[in-house]
Amino acid sequence: MKQFKSVQSFSFKAQAWHRLKKNKGAMIGLMIIASAILVSIFGYLIAPDASPNADLQTVEIQAKEPGYSQLFLKIPDKKNSNTGWFNMLLNGEGAGYRYLPISNYSIKKDSILVNKYVDEDTSIVQKFSINQLTDNEPAKLLAKNITIKKYYLGTDKFGRDILSRLIIGTRVSLAVGLIAVLISLTVGITLGAVAGYYRGWVDECIVWLINVTWSIPTLLLVFAITMALGKGFWQIFIAVGLTLWVSVARLIRGQVMGIKELEYVQAAKVLGFSNSRIIVKHILPNILGPVLVIAASNFATAIIIEAGLSFLGIGVQPPQPSWGLMIKENYNFIITHHAMLALVPGFAIMLLVLAFNLLGNGLRDAVDVKSTG
Repeated sequence: MKQFKSVQSFSFKAQAWHRLKKNKGAMIGLMIIASAILVSIFGYLIAPDASPNADLQTVEIQAKEPGYSQLFLKIPDKKNSNTGWFNMLLNGEGAGYRYLPISNYSIKKDSILVNKYVDEDTSIVQKFSINQLTDNEPAKLLAKNITIKKYYLGTDKFGRDILSRLIIGTRVSLAVGLIAVLISLTVGITLGAVAGYYRGWVDECIVWLINVTWSIPTLLLVFAITMALGKGFWQIFIAVGLTLWVSVARLIRGQVMGIKELEYVQAAKVLGFSNSRIIVKHILPNILGPVLVIAASNFATAIIIEAGLSFLGIGVQPPQPSWGLMIKENYNFIITHHAMLALVPGFAIMLLVLAFNLLGNGLRDAVDVKSTG
């Protein structure tokens, strides 16, 4: 019997995967999501600015347009030294240098004279010892201490690299979506399954809670939870997750109410199986398809909510990069000459949300047993 159920389950999964692969929109969404996951994991290895939170500020070159290049003198800074490969992968690396923007330089015996860049029309002459810059290896001066950095998407109002902030911000958006979905699925599946299976006064209490929570506007509820928990990285996860469980609970309740009347569930009751075993092992595995669909939808919703909260200043806090926070910091440039500083993170949000919606629609069609092909 177990072997038959295993073969039947494998056959359904294979058919669902086959239908999903035929959906071009879903596969495009899946590839975008997979790319975003890789970027979030290896962000500090990819980003041009691998400093913690991509927060290397150079105020002299603030609000520069995409493609801008700047010459720098790298000054050794032991306080900003590297802390190991694994820690760098998680939190970024201290490069061990302080970057001084310069217009040009000249070498005079054992010293280097630089024109520190202030703006396009202003520079300040500064003098540095070559031996101190190079740890007594003057031959390595040009290779180690003089560099040109290119800002492919420009710089923000603090002179930080927009591309690096965008890459590291991917981690925040995906993390918020993942934790929020896990919280919403845990709460929603538990309450929905209990309500749909036991019915009676238990169902009435849970439905009442669902209706009350549903009646509160999502953003207002998130505001209240965020204010209660405080502003911060982890608080936003919990706040968003606790607002998305309602739709999950309603869906699970309806699915369980229909499945519990089927013959195999009645047979399990006759055999004396406990209610918890029937719910966990016999009912929930058969509603996995709808759960995946709503999980993808909630993932997209969580990303939008987090971006909105960060834009309003009660989400992820500076200097941690967040796409919503990047829009907040640069939205004034929309009506000036550098609109792309605010539009780029907006495009990133739109692209990732679209990817999850496309995947959700594809999953809905793939797990629909009535679909053809």
